[in-house]
Amino acid sequence: MARVTLHQELFDYDKELRKKYPVICGIDEAGRGPLAGDVYAAAVILNDNVLINYLNDSKKISEKRRELLYDEIIEKADAYCIATASVAEIDELNILQATMLAMKRAYEGLGKKVDLALIDGNRLPDLSCKSEYVIKGDATSASISAASVLAKVARDRYMRELAEKYPQYEFGKHKGYGTKLHYEMLEKYGISDVHRRSFLKKIIDDEK
Repeated sequence: MARVTLHQELFDYDKELRKKYPVICGIDEAGRGPLAGDVYAAAVILNDNVLINYLNDSKKISEKRRELLYDEIIEKADAYCIATASVAEIDELNILQATMLAMKRAYEGLGKKVDLALIDGNRLPDLSCKSEYVIKGDATSASISAASVLAKVARDRYMRELAEKYPQYEFGKHKGYGTKLHYEMLEKYGISDVHRRSFLKKIIDDEK
């Protein structure tokens, strides 16, 4: 019989907070670091009756498991929303402000009144409800962990789509991150319209 892994402490963390704040949403992002592509964010509302096996920090979960969790989270969530900020917005605003914008869009897309928003990290987006940041939140709160999985899977799927449109950059292999292969492809093919020019100033300067 297969061993089931349930990180009960993540659900207990949220359950305790719901005694004071009945409706909690978790918010997390994916794709702050890559050289290419939009930044993604997700917001998720769970309730006390929901338990999801294997839910944890999305970086500690295999890609195959994340894909399965993605469907389960969507099925069991009271509400969820996945949102983005574009490459153009990243270059115009900077990556931090673009990430905050994506988080705000995800929150606003929930369509439900929220008593408390839990944000992964150490910065808060401008939301219309009470919000608190949680350091390493995706390993602390089930709601944040669920948002982490949705954002990560959605962005990985988007990068695979970009890999089909721009096969020369091999986005499917590195998801836009600054790997040796990615820099080699940039050197060979130059900067595309899905690359973050604000992340590639040295290459742009060298081309002048």
